[in-house]
Amino acid sequence: MAAHPPQGQFLDVDGHKVHVVERGQARGSAPDLVLIHGSNGSTRDMTFRLSPALEDAYHILIFDRPGLGYSDPVSARGTSIQTQARVLKEASAQLGVTRPLVLGQSYGGAVALAWATQFPDETAAVINVSGVSHPWDSDLSPFYKVTSSRLGSALVVPLLAAFVPKSYVRNSLAEVFAPQEVPEGFAEHFGLEMSLRRSSLRANAKQRANLLSEIETMAPLYPDLAMPIEIVHGTADTTVGISIHAERLVADTSTARLTPLDGVGHMPHQTHTQSVVDAVHRAATRANLR
Repeated sequence: MAAHPPQGQFLDVDGHKVHVVERGQARGSAPDLVLIHGSNGSTRDMTFRLSPALEDAYHILIFDRPGLGYSDPVSARGTSIQTQARVLKEASAQLGVTRPLVLGQSYGGAVALAWATQFPDETAAVINVSGVSHPWDSDLSPFYKVTSSRLGSALVVPLLAAFVPKSYVRNSLAEVFAPQEVPEGFAEHFGLEMSLRRSSLRANAKQRANLLSEIETMAPLYPDLAMPIEIVHGTADTTVGISIHAERLVADTSTARLTPLDGVGHMPHQTHTQSVVDAVHRAATRANLR
């Protein structure tokens, strides 16, 4: 999109285009750090505040997850968290990054854990920020039930892409950030219209619809994780509840450490960036990379 063009370069993984933004220190001169965005996001979620705060100390790769931003989907049925992790790991290897610190936010936290459970020897540490990790009881929302179906994808998604007003999207953004305010300039930097493209709506809906079953398959593997895991999670997060996810991840793994942020919502990497930066530093130290 002209207003929000790709910020980085394109790699080919098994015939699929993967968009990656490379920031920070030169390759080989600092610890490698991979940043993975959340639901219906893009690299721009990570380049607003978080990556600038880390660039002095790390060599950073920021990816558009498959099907979102400028990366191709791998499957029309919805690319699983396991496949996403494999694709991003292989893309990282093309750039000489083979054992990075892996940070994921929200849905991206599930992808980071999928990376760690599938490729433990190629994961220096995990930093899980407001991340999805465990099964939950609530049903899939009607929105995702409709937009992830074949009929909804064909009929409803084009209407949403064409007619949903920006005011609705901004209100939804405010709900995700609550109880904190959306930082000034974030919506413009993020590019709300990118999330309203037909391809993004379809990919995101299918990924969300499949996530619970994928988490149910992955969660029993957590006790085997031996790498350092740092968790940052707001106590006021109503999108990904701390008691359902972060606290259970600590209970299931011997190497996980939780930093709860009192009164903070779902987006601490934007509203409490230093707390996330500190967690990255702790993970790097525990992994003997600093």
